[in-house]
Amino acid sequence: MSDGERQLFIGGEWVEPDGGHYPVLDPATEDVVGLAPEASREQVYRAAAAAREAFASWSRTRPEERAAILDRAADLMQRDFAPNAELARAETGATSATARGMQVGVGVTRFRRYAKGALEPVEEALVPQINEAGPMGKAGVFGALAVRQPVGVVTCITSYNNPWANPAGKVAPALAMGNTVVVKPAPQDPLSVFKMAEALQEAGVPRGVVNVVTGSAPAVGEAAVDSPDVDMVSFTGSTAVGQRIAEVCGRDMKRQLMELGGKGAALVFDDADLDSAVQGIGTTFAFYSGQICTAPTRVLVQRGVHDRLIEKLKGYAGFMKVGDPTARDTVVGPVISAAHRDRIESYVELGRKEGATVVAGGERPAMERGFYVAPTLLADCTNDMRVAREEIFGPVVVVVPFDDEDEGIALANDSEYGLLDYVWSGDVARAFRVARQLRAGGVGVNTIGRNMEAPFGGFKKSGVGRDVGSYALHAYSELQAIVWPG
Repeated sequence: MSDGERQLFIGGEWVEPDGGHYPVLDPATEDVVGLAPEASREQVYRAAAAAREAFASWSRTRPEERAAILDRAADLMQRDFAPNAELARAETGATSATARGMQVGVGVTRFRRYAKGALEPVEEALVPQINEAGPMGKAGVFGALAVRQPVGVVTCITSYNNPWANPAGKVAPALAMGNTVVVKPAPQDPLSVFKMAEALQEAGVPRGVVNVVTGSAPAVGEAAVDSPDVDMVSFTGSTAVGQRIAEVCGRDMKRQLMELGGKGAALVFDDADLDSAVQGIGTTFAFYSGQICTAPTRVLVQRGVHDRLIEKLKGYAGFMKVGDPTARDTVVGPVISAAHRDRIESYVELGRKEGATVVAGGERPAMERGFYVAPTLLADCTNDMRVAREEIFGPVVVVVPFDDEDEGIALANDSEYGLLDYVWSGDVARAFRVARQLRAGGVGVNTIGRNMEAPFGGFKKSGVGRDVGSYALHAYSELQAIVWPG
């Protein structure tokens, strides 16, 4: 099937959309990459009903069977690696290296990880309990098992910044646990998810176990949440949308996994390795052009090294080539859309009005076509400025000075977000002491690196629940207790 005009994937069949098609644009060239289907609410409901019908049999399949399908799907995604990476690059604007390594590459790795995950034990024996005779029955020794059961039908609503790794991180563990899924990709770049569905279909996933519905209108996502056949919603995206989804889920007590916004604080102490800190913070400029919720976008720096850090960050931003994401030396590609570019630029202008100094960037790159934003560094910021409090989701870093450890911690925690924070210090004991006081789901100590078995998720308005590694298997399961007399 070509990417020119896609169809919906419902109940194991490729289905013409009721609402026609809409264009998916290449953010670098503004050319049409392909046409995505516009589903109707009725078609989304039909997809959820297909998933409900398939759940009874899929949830009872042997773990080895689920593992084999996920492994075969990974093989097929790897077989088509080059065209998959090119499609991801074209519809996201990511650099070719990012599309290969961080998008398709991570997607394949996650399917392989959860093929193994399907074989992880789902039963845990608890210590027997001795009960005296009483109102609850005779005296005896009672054994117990804690058993993880699949939740049911899971709607997976995925983000535009990574159309491979993000869906794979939802679909693969959900299937491994015996759930069925309705996938609703971001409207800006849904074409890659159809490639994932094709691989799963070729790998032998039964009809109705995986369904993909797309649309540019909010009604498609709303139907995927409010369908009575849906038991759980897994969402990655903005906090504002996540709050609306949570309200709908609350009416029917649907389970939720929410990975929402972030305003990652990077605390840089005066004994830090500044070059290491700059390399870590600089990923905000480069990685997905700042369109990543885990980015260290809010730099809190101790005054003793404030000026030196600003100079190093300015130099780092200046060396980054902005341009064609297919060129080998490009570091910063475009952002996802013209509307998002305008939003980021409005934040930079707001920062100027609030009193921030634009140290680097701040002007639109001189490109004839494409949605480009220059890596931008804002200094002389205070933590009460909107540019320091709100998620910009672009290649913009704000710098706020602090005096001592307690002030740095207080500034870091003075945020409605709490996804990933970072600490740079030559005193490792202090770095860990500070990390334990940060109200964030994760903390990087002298690194932006991640351990892909560690739990991932946010405090406060950055989300609900945890996934990644075995924690994702837990997220897509319900815990059942089975008790019996010995």
